[in-house]
Amino acid sequence: MSVLLNANRSNMYKLPALALGCMSLPTNEPAIFENCIRTAIDAGITMFDTADLYDKGDNERQLGKALKGIRDKVVVATKVGNQWRQDETGWDWNPRKDHILKAAEESLRRLDADYIDLYQLHGGTMEDPVDEILEAFDILKAAGKIRAYGISSIRPNVIRKHLSSGPISCVMMQYSVADRRPEETILPLLESNEINVLARGVLAKGLLCGKPISPYLDQTRSAMEKAAETIMACSGPDRSPAQTCIRFVTHRYNNIIPVIGVSRPGQLKEMAEVLQTPPLTPDEYDIIRSSLPTSVYDAHR
Repeated sequence: MSVLLNANRSNMYKLPALALGCMSLPTNEPAIFENCIRTAIDAGITMFDTADLYDKGDNERQLGKALKGIRDKVVVATKVGNQWRQDETGWDWNPRKDHILKAAEESLRRLDADYIDLYQLHGGTMEDPVDEILEAFDILKAAGKIRAYGISSIRPNVIRKHLSSGPISCVMMQYSVADRRPEETILPLLESNEINVLARGVLAKGLLCGKPISPYLDQTRSAMEKAAETIMACSGPDRSPAQTCIRFVTHRYNNIIPVIGVSRPGQLKEMAEVLQTPPLTPDEYDIIRSSLPTSVYDAHR
């Protein structure tokens, strides 16, 4: 299941098949945070995704501490573009070159690292100065401060604009059994261009694998109940419902890296063991896929 991060179309290196999203890790409990990271590494997860926005930078800071002494053995991804206001009442969107360059230095300081493996624009609009953004990323890459860059966005029009403007390496987007909007155009487009996808939200907030059912996006409660029942029927002693959900997002496309989110070390073992579970059969995939109506993006097309 390993794929390649296309750093500049001539310098490629392997990415893990699974990543840990650090947003939900408790920065106010450093021991648990570090335990989660070390447990993930022991379980074979060696890619970690964070952002300068999370916990006002504390998430990066705690990740840097947890990776002390093993930084060269893991892949770190972080994000830029959301700038906290001075009074810390919220943040504003700032994709300007000077902010990206300054924010990268601050992220490196918090991570206590010399480089960032994957630096991602944390959102995006059609009005963004894409040439200026790419210039900033190229400056950081030439200086060895980042190894590759990408964008975190669910907006098809923004993704297409970045893809046509420069050699982005990766796109992070929401994708799950319950949110298959990327299948319409974006996943085929990225696959054909050999662009990796970091898939977040693969468990749909856990609604399809054990948590109390509720509506999700435009999926009704009854539709989600049917999907949860289908996933349960396609699971068993050799693959849990959560593992079935993860297997689903990697079944059709070979450029997808699921990003799992946990808040306690005990949740990691089941997620990491997905790599040892049997893949979905074609029939299982089709049955799960047909358990929910297909959605498409109704904005930012």
